[in-house]
Amino acid sequence: MPESWWRGAVIYQVYPRSFADGDGDGVGDIAGLRARLPYLAGLGVDALWLNPWYPSPMADGGYDVADYRGIEPVFGTLAEAEAFIGEAHDAGLRVILDVVPNHGSDRQAWFREALEAGPGSPARERFWFRQGLADGPPNDWQSIFGGPAWTRVPDGEWYLHLFAPEQPDFNWNSPEVVREFHDVLRFWYERGVDGIRIDSAALLVKDPDAEPDGLHPYEDRDGVHEVYRGWRKVTDAYPDRMLVGEVWLPDQERLARYLRPDEMHTAFNFDFLNCPWEPAALRKVIDTTLSTHVPLGAPPTWVLSNHDVVRPVTRYGRGDTSFDLQDRRLGEPSDRALGTRRARAAALLAMALPGSVYIYQGEELGLPEVEDIPGELLQDPIWERSGRTDPGRDGCRVPMPWSGAEPPFGFGKGEGQPWLPQPADWRDLTVEAQQDDPSSMLSLYREALRIRRRELGDGNLTWLPGEENVLAFTRDSGLTCVVNLGEAPTPLPRGNILLSSAPTPDGTLPPDTAAWLL
Repeated sequence: MPESWWRGAVIYQVYPRSFADGDGDGVGDIAGLRARLPYLAGLGVDALWLNPWYPSPMADGGYDVADYRGIEPVFGTLAEAEAFIGEAHDAGLRVILDVVPNHGSDRQAWFREALEAGPGSPARERFWFRQGLADGPPNDWQSIFGGPAWTRVPDGEWYLHLFAPEQPDFNWNSPEVVREFHDVLRFWYERGVDGIRIDSAALLVKDPDAEPDGLHPYEDRDGVHEVYRGWRKVTDAYPDRMLVGEVWLPDQERLARYLRPDEMHTAFNFDFLNCPWEPAALRKVIDTTLSTHVPLGAPPTWVLSNHDVVRPVTRYGRGDTSFDLQDRRLGEPSDRALGTRRARAAALLAMALPGSVYIYQGEELGLPEVEDIPGELLQDPIWERSGRTDPGRDGCRVPMPWSGAEPPFGFGKGEGQPWLPQPADWRDLTVEAQQDDPSSMLSLYREALRIRRRELGDGNLTWLPGEENVLAFTRDSGLTCVVNLGEAPTPLPRGNILLSSAPTPDGTLPPDTAAWLL
């Protein structure tokens, strides 16, 4: 039986609003994405993960979904989406869609019906409506975006939203909610979608009246696993499909529960993403990941960035190179040259590890975080919910630079500026500027992906003895990966150098450099 495609796949994350604009309105769309499919196929990835493209008021960048079976008109039409799926398949690319089961939009038909139906109605059972306490909301839960997690409606009841008020949480105790999402999965599988990325996967089951019982009242409660057993049954009815969960948990043993054979196929490895650029910390994360995944038969995933995370070039250039979702340390000094050097090495490390790899758009160009977007242009709800003290995640969502010497850098037709401003100094980071430069970040990614497809993927890892500040291991094919995280050059082992993240003079590996040998 052939190996499942996702076990060793390289998956490229597309944030549709910021990838490519096909109609010149300043917002990325399906037409732009279809036009750039040759670029993605040429890059050497195996699959595309698309952030939500459904109809949405965009209170949270599309994660406030108004209709799970449609396409946001700014992005295009359902017919265009179906054409894109077919064209991606023709180009050898699988398609993974984002599904948001924890919450919908306050503009969704179900929620409007619930507001009109009133307290005690079946329509309200699909959400978390509760009577408040004498002095305010039902409890003291806080929104992940800041402020209270409850909003009061005119008839006096309160509804729960773990994110923005425009994103009411679904009640997964409701059989209607369960059936609805099973049908949504089928809708997209029948249109050829190859996988589903599950947003905020650990938050679905909650108990607003919970007494302390050792479990968090709304995160990683045991009942959530029954939800994903149902999703797995639906998915298994469609050959060669997969589920990948966004599961932010500090405990790898708890994470492993989501990867049991009757639940998800894979889950994002946030321990690796959060890890500082330190050899002992990285070695521990890699070992822990493998020890929890391998016994379950689940492939690990390796990811350096996404649409919620400070870009690696900026993060690795700081004094503290770790990442914390609750404290992104925006505005802290960053050495871009150092950050770029480390990001290049980190890319080779991630791509050499066994399992699947995720690449966030622009990562292959070495784009830095944009930290000077004017406040009046910021759109992340975190900006307003934090009292305009936290600019949020827009800095990693700035539109892709494709060509030219000034914004919009070929992002769309004409000279119209995109929905978020691009820095003028990105002129040297465009696809056009990098594509024929063998020393560019783009060339490094293309060559690494070419070698990875031939020599790497899923399988085993064997650590090699070495210096304290060096990570070195071999893979089943015989390829050796060496990463120098120290401050002095280190000798390279014997072998032919296939690729290095920086020049390797006299057979030595400089600091913050990685090399592949065979």
